[in-house]
Amino acid sequence: MTTMLRGLLGACALTALAAPAMAETLTIATVNNGDMIRMQKMTKPFTDANPDIQLEWVTLEENVLRQRVTTDIATKGGQYDIVTVGNYEVPIWAKQGWLTPLENMGADYDADDILPPIRDGLSMDGKLYAAPFYGESAMIMYRKDLMEKAGLTMPERPTWDFVYDAARKMTDKDREVYGICLRGKAGWGENMAFLTSMAASYGAPWFDMDWKPQFGSEQWKKALTDYVTIMTEAGPPGASSNGFNENLALFQTGKCGMWIDATVAASFVSNPKESTVADKVGYALAPMGEKPQMWLWAWTLAVPSSTDSPEAAKKFVAWATSKAYTEEVAKAEGWANVPPGTRTSLYENPEYQKAAPFAKPTLDSIMSADLKNPTTVPVPYIGTQWVGIPEFQALGTAVGQQFSAALAGQSSVDQALKMAQQISEREMAKAGYPK
Repeated sequence: MTTMLRGLLGACALTALAAPAMAETLTIATVNNGDMIRMQKMTKPFTDANPDIQLEWVTLEENVLRQRVTTDIATKGGQYDIVTVGNYEVPIWAKQGWLTPLENMGADYDADDILPPIRDGLSMDGKLYAAPFYGESAMIMYRKDLMEKAGLTMPERPTWDFVYDAARKMTDKDREVYGICLRGKAGWGENMAFLTSMAASYGAPWFDMDWKPQFGSEQWKKALTDYVTIMTEAGPPGASSNGFNENLALFQTGKCGMWIDATVAASFVSNPKESTVADKVGYALAPMGEKPQMWLWAWTLAVPSSTDSPEAAKKFVAWATSKAYTEEVAKAEGWANVPPGTRTSLYENPEYQKAAPFAKPTLDSIMSADLKNPTTVPVPYIGTQWVGIPEFQALGTAVGQQFSAALAGQSSVDQALKMAQQISEREMAKAGYPK
């Protein structure tokens, strides 16, 4: 070996020893909701403190996110190191061994501070399998000025009949103001999240105790008829294409008198930087039928068992769902805009209580939601705006397509319910229920 070659090899060895270890890249799949978009903009403190970890974001519309993440995690594809999933998926996937338990999250993480209904829905055998980024229930967000103009006063928890009457009186189609905005876009987490919880408040479950679908019931017929009727009379045009984000935009631009949806939206409709009606918004509990409309959801960060970087992934999850992150958002955006619905300490914070007029109805709604008793009759499943079985993801979307078609005027309510019953009977038989 020549002296020159030995010198070159020696220089290469020294360079290799001096080079830093290659950074781990975490690929994070998330939904295109406002709080998640904000999180992506606020990761500098994390990356500065962890220069050996790089973040790569895959941000998707809700229905697309669910499809891609479900496919990847079920096949152990390993495409994502962190996934944004809800409390519907977490117990099902944890049971399948698809998620990594979130243990040893750091001495200051304080998992016991997570609101009990949220924490319980994300745990199995006492272990947390996903950390909530934000939690939500359902509420009514409404225009106080339009309510007053209509000569009405919003009760703390109105009946559905009050809501329908108010929607008609608040509608002024000549000015493109619509009395009510509700989800119409097909999807188990879009229109069926709303309609499942609405129908449950009418006393209409998805299944009876023998797992027989119940779309032929009078309760389901009344619920879907009322929904289609009020949206036809007092809803915006093209409502069958509107999901959470579309209705948020309509409300923020002054097009909606009332919007019944996730409590997380309250900070966006009341933010003067984003909403033209921020100073006119009031809040009330979700409507009362035979039972209150109940809703319990958490968008969470979970670590698939297929990741090659579980410790780095857990480190990011711990940071993004910590009290410290909440405080960073408060400094940058104000207390009213922090991720809601996850920690007891937030709702005990006087600064948050003062800044967020929606804090109390949000907390009251979350704490009163009962996953085990969502409607007026016993059911064999858990879930308020969803049914806690693996088949629901496909089944809910298929039924949602029928109901979206009814809203669009492409079929009648009776036809939509008949098709929903047939689809559900076929799919449940194929899946082997009752098990």
